[in-house]
Amino acid sequence: MERWVAGALGRAPDEVTPMPGGAARGATLWVRAGDARAVVMFVPDAAPEEAGGAAAGARWPFLEVQALLAARGVRVPAVLAESCAEGLCLLEDLGDDTLGRFVAAHPERRETMYRRAVRDRAAAQGALAELPAGSIVASRAFDEKLLRWELDHFREWGLDARDRALGSGERAELDAIFDRLARRIAAWPRGFVHRDYQSTNLIAVPGGDATEPALAWIDFQDALLGPRAYDLVALLNDSYLDLDRAFVQARLDDFATAAGLDAAARADLGRQFDLMTVQRKLKDAGRFVFIDRVKKNPAFLRFIDPSLAKVRTSLTWLVDDADMRALADLLARA
Repeated sequence: MERWVAGALGRAPDEVTPMPGGAARGATLWVRAGDARAVVMFVPDAAPEEAGGAAAGARWPFLEVQALLAARGVRVPAVLAESCAEGLCLLEDLGDDTLGRFVAAHPERRETMYRRAVRDRAAAQGALAELPAGSIVASRAFDEKLLRWELDHFREWGLDARDRALGSGERAELDAIFDRLARRIAAWPRGFVHRDYQSTNLIAVPGGDATEPALAWIDFQDALLGPRAYDLVALLNDSYLDLDRAFVQARLDDFATAAGLDAAARADLGRQFDLMTVQRKLKDAGRFVFIDRVKKNPAFLRFIDPSLAKVRTSLTWLVDDADMRALADLLARA
């Protein structure tokens, strides 16, 4: 890796520092070579499952999505060099001032920055309404099968692995509710979805306006087609942060205004937001257990309870829905 970076930057790196670990595959490192700083993405052996489905040596989904987003006006890290066959990609260093860190350091700017994030998402929705022929984004979607698998992931790891067993009748009831929830969400209109549009994957960088930074997107290699509410749930019901309901509703209003939604569409967005929260946050809770048990990384266990709390909050806003009332009861018993 150091030899390859030296070829790309013109000199050997003086410093190589692993970036803080997350739940992602592979490794990411900061490198410094003289005055030049960059980020290395390292995907060991470029195995298909590690490269997001690309064949060994093929161009990674990350690079295809990066080119698409950059062409449509989304701020993303520039690609400085790539060698997919060697499992290496060199990117512009955007720093580590994530949205979460920025608003923690500047709480008075929280509303402004989140308003920017939802407006950016609305603008990107329009810019990405039409995708290039053969786009990898268009080849995958939050269909019923994937949504249902994620709910099963919660049941396997969020319930069964934690000895929160349900009786056979309760298990059958839960399965039926999950079937219907996945079917409902899969039937909604689809568009570009980042998939992890949350505080850790938005980087505050210069270039917003005179007083506020812009937000650059990272970790977008798993982008696919899905409901417009999905990225809003990832952002506003982020497992890593606590945003109150009034703040969330105000940001949904901001998104609706930026996207040109009328009152009926705004109401529909709110309903979808809560149903999507139930699905996404259940999956997250199960995923955090999976990362601990299988990946041997317990760092995310503390986010299980916040994720389930967000599920319960959304369920209280869906009490007119028989399935959601039954689900709330099942979760309480489990």
